[in-house]
Amino acid sequence: MKLHLKNALVFLDLETTGINIVTDRIVEIALIKVNIDGTEEEKLLRINPEQPIPIEASLIHGIYDEDVKDAPTFKEVAKNLAKFMEGCDLAGFNSNRFDIPLLAEEFLRAEVDVDFKKRKFIDVQAIFHKMEKRTLAAAYKFYCNQELTDAHSAMADTKATYEVLKSQLDKYKGVEYEDAKGKKSTPIENDVEKLSEFSSYDRNVDFVGRIVYDEKGVEVFNFGKNKGVPVEQVLQEQPGYFGWILNSEFPLYTKKVLTQLKLRMMSK
Repeated sequence: MKLHLKNALVFLDLETTGINIVTDRIVEIALIKVNIDGTEEEKLLRINPEQPIPIEASLIHGIYDEDVKDAPTFKEVAKNLAKFMEGCDLAGFNSNRFDIPLLAEEFLRAEVDVDFKKRKFIDVQAIFHKMEKRTLAAAYKFYCNQELTDAHSAMADTKATYEVLKSQLDKYKGVEYEDAKGKKSTPIENDVEKLSEFSSYDRNVDFVGRIVYDEKGVEVFNFGKNKGVPVEQVLQEQPGYFGWILNSEFPLYTKKVLTQLKLRMMSK
């Protein structure tokens, strides 16, 4: 099935030094851009993470320090990557919780401004888990009836994700879904905005969900002693809380969002 696109859609997969959004780095990135006319462009890059790759990570994705010692750093390729992804919506497998937040951190560290707020995000894993609850290899077998023989290779995983989404659109066309509140809908449509909405687990303001929207659309903290409390209320009543977050090990993007909310509050 050909995707109905208003913008080009980039499928992506990252291989990294680990799973910590704040401290880990990209060692390989695979991108498949599906243009509005259906043509495709591929980009595969090895990245020097500028830190040792733990053996536990290397045993999973097969990339070792020696493999990336002469590769460019993310900062050296960031502008070209941003240009390749410019104006595109994004898709991946578990991408809303890992790939996109980590990629946003890398762009911020490289001081390359990418406005992710204007993008739509499709998380194929979220669709899969909500409809079937399995893994990428199982998803590929289930939807495409093929074995994923090169799992944890960035390009193989990216291509599999693209194929799975197209098969999901075929399989779930007109299929009814009932959410936790009993609301029924047929959410799987060939529409990036609707797929993005359905594949989002939370109404996050930042990528990792430290700040979320409540039922009234107000930004509230989603952790610690101020969980559920509006951000602006906390910033007014606990002025030191802003500085604590900025000086603690929170993602750069979370700090950026919090700073924007504080500036908005101050401008009122």
